[in-house]
Amino acid sequence: MDTHVNPLDEDVLGRDDLRRALDEHDFAAAFTLIKKWAGLSQNKIATACDLTPGKVSNIISGQHHVTSISVIRRIADGLRIPGAMLGLSPRPWEGQASAPAPPVKDRSPSEEVPWRPDATVGLADHLTRSDLVLNRRTATRALSAAAITGTALLDSLEGWLQPAGATPRAARRGRLGARDLDALETTAQAFRAWDHQYGGGLRRKAVLGQLSEVAASLDEHQDARIERRLYGVMAQLSGTAATMAWDSGLQRRAQDYYRLALRSAHAAGDTLYGANVLAGMARQMLCADHPQDALELVRFAQDGVRTMAGPRLRAMLHTREAWAYAAMGRRVAFQRASARAGEALSSSGAEEPYWISYFDAAELAGVTGGRLLELARSDPHGHAPTAARDIRTALDQRGPEAGRSHALDWIGLAECSFLLGDVTGAAETTRHAVSAAAHTQSGRVRHQLAQLYPYTVGRHVPGPLREARDQIRDLLAT
Repeated sequence: MDTHVNPLDEDVLGRDDLRRALDEHDFAAAFTLIKKWAGLSQNKIATACDLTPGKVSNIISGQHHVTSISVIRRIADGLRIPGAMLGLSPRPWEGQASAPAPPVKDRSPSEEVPWRPDATVGLADHLTRSDLVLNRRTATRALSAAAITGTALLDSLEGWLQPAGATPRAARRGRLGARDLDALETTAQAFRAWDHQYGGGLRRKAVLGQLSEVAASLDEHQDARIERRLYGVMAQLSGTAATMAWDSGLQRRAQDYYRLALRSAHAAGDTLYGANVLAGMARQMLCADHPQDALELVRFAQDGVRTMAGPRLRAMLHTREAWAYAAMGRRVAFQRASARAGEALSSSGAEEPYWISYFDAAELAGVTGGRLLELARSDPHGHAPTAARDIRTALDQRGPEAGRSHALDWIGLAECSFLLGDVTGAAETTRHAVSAAAHTQSGRVRHQLAQLYPYTVGRHVPGPLREARDQIRDLLAT
């Protein structure tokens, strides 16, 4: 963001009165002091912090209190206030020159790549090479790159249901055998399990390194059966890389890896995993508040696997469909799709791939409870009790391997308590939520935890909620 405002100098940031105001998140006092001692007008403060001048005026007059963590981060970044002064983690720009970063190109590297196996290998090589050498400045730019939506996204995926194009044979002969592929598939499964348990991007570079090695092996002339399995491994690794990038806040990069995963599954002839990738892309669109795009992606997936999907995969796709309907306010359609998910999961079927084994009764309860929670924000007493019931069911049934989901469940249950005005329950469940979140590195978990913060802010909140506020701030500051 180009703020047109010079950073606050050390004399201003060193003032005791400003430090106290920032520490207490008293932005009425903070903005007043910044106006006085830094010489910034309300308009300049508004421009820097991506706020309207009217909103800044209301904050200074005490008519509006800033409680949103995302707004507090914008204030920190816009006015170049170190994160520690606001109870935040160090901001990406701290310790760097203040020169603006060059703009990020909107075009994604996978937009114009033909749906041919050799082109997919080239795409994998391009993505992993650029990602593995990502420096801090490039990473900061990548964080600001938004995911592609609408027609530009949907049209680029049309090749998934078409036959793969012919590809020239590589000149170099590969030497991979069945044992090598067994080891690669085991590694891909281990990375996926680690991401499901802990989230975050601490092992993302390891996944990218393995993905790069697989791409290099596919650039050689392997046996046809080995090659097919290699594309399957590349699809699995790309899917894990996508969720790790998403968890790290790299929305566009996550989308690039999702699309690589879809192309790899296409080259492997694995339509079921391709549908799973589309469901992941739909979830990303739902979290970005694009439910219509998400619904189109889910329908695309359902069309591809209508006659071959097992009970768990069908149920999972129905929950994505229900999620989209809930986000669009279509409550009857949400209830219908949720019921179909339950029916599908209870039906018998053949053994399904390992990557869908996570979707069980606990996952169904957790996902359904999360969607009811979204509805409860506009109708607390109509939906919060049911949401809390389903989320508690998920908490009772999940295993320790689902660390990220476990944390998200506690956060959702805490919000249900806040919506119902249960102060004691809210304080207790928030403590559990913070404890569970501390065991993950998931950016999504921390983002959801930040949504609880506004419930704990106010001049007359009870003591237990003030303690909950401090717990949230302490964790988000690490």
